[in-house]
This record gives sequence, structure tokens and C-alpha cells, in this order.
Amino acid sequence: MYNVMSCFNLDGSFIFVPFGVETLEPWCPETRALCKELSKRVIESTGDPRAGSYLGQRISLAIRRGNAASILGTVRRSGGFEDDLDFI
Repeated sequence: MYNVMSCFNLDGSFIFVPFGVETLEPWCPETRALCKELSKRVIESTGDPRAGSYLGQRISLAIRRGNAASILGTVRRSGGFEDDLDFI
């Protein structure tokens, strides 16, 4: 059996929960519950009631950056964007 903890050298005090996020669909209940729990823990550890929303914003920015990288990876590098973005 594959042990995720040994792959990342994490001891028993860490919980590793991979999750995917669909950018055009609502998050599944498990992903929402995970983010809610993470937000709660961040708020408890920092004492900042805004920390939970900051976490959500960071996840959102990471998704947007990934989408931008995917799009820019398909654009030719030979010239400007004008010819490639005629559909706008």
C-alpha cells in the first residue's frame, strides 16, 4: 500500500488532503468542508478573524494564476498578442 506520509516526509501531526478545484463548477461538499476547517484553524492560530477569507483569496489567486499560465502556454511567442487574441 502506498504511504502518502512517507512520500512527503510528514509525521503523524500532519494531515495531507489533496483536492482538485473545478474553476467553472461549484466546489464539492468535501472541498468546502476542508476549506472551512482550514479557515477555522487559521483564525484560531492567528487570532485574526479575517484570516479565513484571506485563505479563500489565496486559493482563488492560485487558481487564476494557474489558468493564466495555461493560457499563456498556448500563445505563440513570436510576436505580440494582437493576432492571437482576435476573438476578444
